[in-house]
Formats: sequence, structure tokens, C-alpha cells
Amino acid sequence: MAERAARALARLRPWAIPTLLLLAFELYARRASALGSDSLAPVSAAVKAWWGAALDGSLWQATAFTLGTAALGLGVGSLLALAGGIALGLSARAARMGFMTTELLRTVPSVALIPLAMLMFGFGVRMEMTVVAFATFWPLMLLVQAAVRQVEPRLLEVSRVLGLSARERAFKIVLPAIAPRLFVALRLGVAVALVVAVTVEIAANPNGMGYAMMIAQQSFDPALMLAWLGWIGVVGYAVNAGMLRLQQRVARRMGAA
Repeated sequence: MAERAARALARLRPWAIPTLLLLAFELYARRASALGSDSLAPVSAAVKAWWGAALDGSLWQATAFTLGTAALGLGVGSLLALAGGIALGLSARAARMGFMTTELLRTVPSVALIPLAMLMFGFGVRMEMTVVAFATFWPLMLLVQAAVRQVEPRLLEVSRVLGLSARERAFKIVLPAIAPRLFVALRLGVAVALVVAVTVEIAANPNGMGYAMMIAQQSFDPALMLAWLGWIGVVGYAVNAGMLRLQQRVARRMGAA
């Protein structure tokens, strides 16, 4: 019994500081409202606003749009980054030729691409997906390239002796060797994709969670705005936790194999 209580306490301990912060914000917002300020809303009001958005379906519609677009952009960026990272990692000549292009383009802020994407695709999924893919491509490609360079050289020598083609070498030697690092890179890509997707919606795209939060702010509805802000944080935490569990499960299976 004492052991179960200790386990329960250990699970609840990480939530102590967030709970205290929420209580402090609740008290501060209530005091500000009592003094006549309408720029903040207490946490309790934000929870009520969140529940209203959940009941009318706007919460789920906006969340689905943001997550779907972020996933599409991440998928495109990841596939291109995987191919580019393997090519640059295996070929020193290709890495030297692509060095300047990589260094120039990866420093361009992804939000600076929004005007160009709007001209090309207009508002909607394609515009946001393009910006997300651009933002996730560069860090993922560099991480994949670094992982490929750390592959045991003897494995690559054996693949050459066996006469494996470049495609066979990538799928049979390189990918299994860098799989653990790929999941670390993918977790980073998921976080970047969600941040950029919400940023694009706040700045330009009239869809998704970022746009809903901006509409709440422009409508002078701080409770709904804070509800969206908190919900974006919860969604980000849930996505990251899911990726971490997937990484641990794959790592266990690879270890067992």
C-alpha cells in the first residue's frame, strides 16, 4: 500500500509547479478583473470557454486542420531531408558541393517564406504545408547527414565488397544503423512543425488553432484566447509524449531483435 502511494506521489510530483502557476494566474486574473481590467481572464473562465468550443465543434475542426497540415508538411520535409541527408552523408563530394546552398537557405526564417507561398498557393493547406516542409527540412537533413557520417565505416566497406547498389546500401545498411537517431530528429521535427503551423495561422492563414486564437483576441474575448493558448500547449505536449512512447517502443523492439 505504501509502495502504491509512493508511486502515485511520484507521478503527481511533476504537476506540482504547473498547478501552482495556474492557481497563481487564477488569483491574479480575478484580482485584475475586480480592479476593472478586461485584458485577462481567470483559468476557470478559460476552461468554460474551452468547453464551449469543444461542444460547438470549432475546437476539433481547428485542431484537426493544424495537426493535419503540420503532419503533411513534416512528412514532405522528412522524406526530402532523409534522401538529402543520406546522399550528403555518404558522399563527401556531394557534401562539399551542397555546403554553400545549405548554409544560405537554412538561415532563411520560415515565416519569411509566407508571402511567397501565399502568391503561389493562396490561403489554405498547400500554403501552410509548404512553409512547414521548408522549416523542418533543414534541421532534419543536417541531423540525418551527421548520423550517416557516424555509421561504422566497416559496414559501408562490406556493402561495397558485396556489390550493393546505392539504394540497397541506404535501405539495408544506413537506415537500420541510424534508426535511433532518426527518431530523435523526428521528435525535433514534430515540435518545429507544430510551432511553424500555428505561427503561419496567426500571421496569414485563416484556418486552424492559431487563427482561432487571433480571432478570439480581436473579438476581445480573453477567456477564449487563453483557452486556445492552453489547448495548443496541451496538444503539443500530447504529440511529443506520443512520439517519445513510439521511440521507446521501437528502441525496445530493436534491442530485442
